[in-house]
Amino acid sequence: MEKSYRNQLLVGIIVFLVLLAVAVVSIELIGDRSAREGEVGAELPLKIGAIYNLAGAQSSLDTPSANGAQLAVKELNAHGGIGERELQLVLYDGKTDPRAIADCARRLTDTDRVCAIIGFSDTDMVLAAAPIAAEAGTVFITSGATSPKLPGEVPEYLFLACFGDNVQAAAGADYAYEYRGLKTAYLLVDEDMEYTRLLAAYFKARYTELGGAILLEDSFTGGRANFSAQIAALKGLNPAPELLYIASGPDEIGTIVKQFRDAGITQPIFGGDAYDTPELVRIAGAETSEVYFTTHALLDEDTGTERARAFIAAYRTEYGVEPENAFAALGYDTVMLLADAIDRAGSDDSEAILQALQATKDWEGVTGSISYEQGSRIPTKGVTIVSVVNGTFTYSETVMPEKVPAP
Repeated sequence: MEKSYRNQLLVGIIVFLVLLAVAVVSIELIGDRSAREGEVGAELPLKIGAIYNLAGAQSSLDTPSANGAQLAVKELNAHGGIGERELQLVLYDGKTDPRAIADCARRLTDTDRVCAIIGFSDTDMVLAAAPIAAEAGTVFITSGATSPKLPGEVPEYLFLACFGDNVQAAAGADYAYEYRGLKTAYLLVDEDMEYTRLLAAYFKARYTELGGAILLEDSFTGGRANFSAQIAALKGLNPAPELLYIASGPDEIGTIVKQFRDAGITQPIFGGDAYDTPELVRIAGAETSEVYFTTHALLDEDTGTERARAFIAAYRTEYGVEPENAFAALGYDTVMLLADAIDRAGSDDSEAILQALQATKDWEGVTGSISYEQGSRIPTKGVTIVSVVNGTFTYSETVMPEKVPAP
């Protein structure tokens, strides 16, 4: 009996020691696995979302922007990423369709879990996505949508990397009235787009404040292919206006310029940054001249800054073509601006990024210097005036308007 008891005790001790050894090994394995998972977590890509219209009416502006954004990501990763984390751009095509854009925004916030979103060159497109991002607590930076009303329409989380329409319209008015001495104008606006409605209103406000007179205001609806009615109304004016200010989107402006010139209308035509598209000259013709527009930069290796020249060379190497317009540089700048904010925040937390963005001061990009001052989420930037001379975009002036209409 005593021997049997000792045997049982010995067996129990052995079992206990075996279980103890298994437990120790398990703890070590769990610790080792946790350490490995921690290392992997530190190496996970830092995801930035992007929505650009690679198809549809906005594609001639948005495709270059998307290219610029992807180029920026490539360059950042070549230099170690952000905080030694690789940067991943999760890019979706909004197809110039507000419903598709809303779906893209939800995928980026709910499924892809990006730390911020960039995109778009048009106000209506931004308004299809940015409120969804804001509801999810995600920062949205528009590279090229210029409505100064946007920060009020999407509180707290929406920033612009470009100037506002009130600034570019005022710059256009100053250039026409003060630099060119053009005192009377015809005003034509696409009434379907908020961008064009705002641009025309801001131009009118500043131009008339300077002393200019609007002889006729006319309108059209987007998608129109025939402008004979507008041409007839304009040609009926006596005296004729000294300039035409045409607030149009990128899809129609080439057609408008061609039809007006073919009808014998020779006055200078002025407009906004939607003119900054290869479609203008492609449709209007290589002889197109006396067209002036406000934009974010003229990407010219002869007259551009060192940053602009480096960007042009890198874009040409990457895509085999010159940057199509300033929107390519805006896409590039927006990624670089966001990367700088994330780096300063030391985190991919959206609130930390938001605070870092708001504190941005004198950040230098291809399209100019960016500071967000006195709580504004629209940067103060100079406006480039481009003239079209025999089908070639030519630098005319950089204008910082003395007075700007309220948003």
